[in-house]
Amino acid sequence: MHAMHYEITLPADYDMGIIRTRVATRGSALDDFPGLGLKAFCMRERGVDGSPVNQYAPFYLWRTAEGMNSFLWGPGFRGLSADFGRPTVQHWVGLAFERGTATTPTAATKRTEHIPADTDPTEAVDQALEELKQRKDHPEVYATALAIDPRHWELVHFTLWNTAPHDADVRYQVLHLSRPELDDLSAGRHW
Repeated sequence: MHAMHYEITLPADYDMGIIRTRVATRGSALDDFPGLGLKAFCMRERGVDGSPVNQYAPFYLWRTAEGMNSFLWGPGFRGLSADFGRPTVQHWVGLAFERGTATTPTAATKRTEHIPADTDPTEAVDQALEELKQRKDHPEVYATALAIDPRHWELVHFTLWNTAPHDADVRYQVLHLSRPELDDLSAGRHW
């Protein structure tokens, strides 16, 4: 599994209805995309859920590197780049994935965590895996993932919720969820 995310920050007075319409008219194009576990079409709206910015911020869990590459070098990402400029794409190697019991995600949360140089990364990952196991049992969780960027020693915790908790680091609205190969994402630890 590979996790991928980009954030397109928009002007403070940007009409976020444009993003809602974009997702409503184009989001289903990825509903059967090969190699894609899921794509959460996320956005943040200035003044909503404590967001200081307007952002379009999709989050992906790729089942295969081939699928991810097909998207990045294909017409979908090319079109996004033409409309908004090419965003910086964050990428993490998957560590674990779990499904929850919630049925319809309307919100997402993302938390990044730097592993300090004087910390054993194995211990940090083990602790994060325990947290993931506990989170999946929350009745509002649809799915949750843990991934790492070993270049910067950064963990990312991404969770889809029916209703997100208010104490989350970064909260998003989920406008659409494409999940063509969600059932093929391996549950549990990925090694």
